[in-house]
Amino acid sequence: MRIKRTYNILFKQYGPQHWWPGDTPFEIMVGSVLTQNTAWTNVEKAINNLKQANALSAETILSTHHARLAKWLRPSGYFNIKAKRLKNFCQWYVEQGGFKSLSKLDTKRLREQLLSVNGVGPETADDIMLYAFERPVFVIDAYTRRIFSRIGAVSGEESYEELRQIFEKALKPDVALYNEYHALIVKHGKDICRSRPRCDQCCLTGVCQE
Repeated sequence: MRIKRTYNILFKQYGPQHWWPGDTPFEIMVGSVLTQNTAWTNVEKAINNLKQANALSAETILSTHHARLAKWLRPSGYFNIKAKRLKNFCQWYVEQGGFKSLSKLDTKRLREQLLSVNGVGPETADDIMLYAFERPVFVIDAYTRRIFSRIGAVSGEESYEELRQIFEKALKPDVALYNEYHALIVKHGKDICRSRPRCDQCCLTGVCQE
């Protein structure tokens, strides 16, 4: 199976990635919302702004005026939209009773609840599921679709849910494995398997159809 083999090759090439950066589950959730359409370095700057303002809590974010919150989030891009989305998420988070209460939900129900939040799509929900709640849910992103369509493991035309199911069926339910694999995919997609791939530097040439 190409999916299992690819993991072994990527891990041998890059080693452990130590994802997801964050001191608490809530910080990971905030990062998951803010990382949409931007580089992680920009997200870190926005989170540092929240920390410096002692505002990295759902209650404080909700009580902060939109303009002030947007200013703190400016480094992450689309800051007005993200301020609104983060407030939506925090409102839901507080109404659900926070991390302790949400942790009691089974994986299917928790994912459904996350997807009900305005501004939280499948990738963001699964980032939160895997990295904050440590549930065995595989995260699909643009790098996953690009790399695995190039090596012929998928067509590239599958829906998000179809791709997620392909990976979860190919791999045993394993939070640590899903965590590491997603991080390795991002690493390889950013550095090597770009829109214009650096095939001469690629460790996957043995399994790639291109």
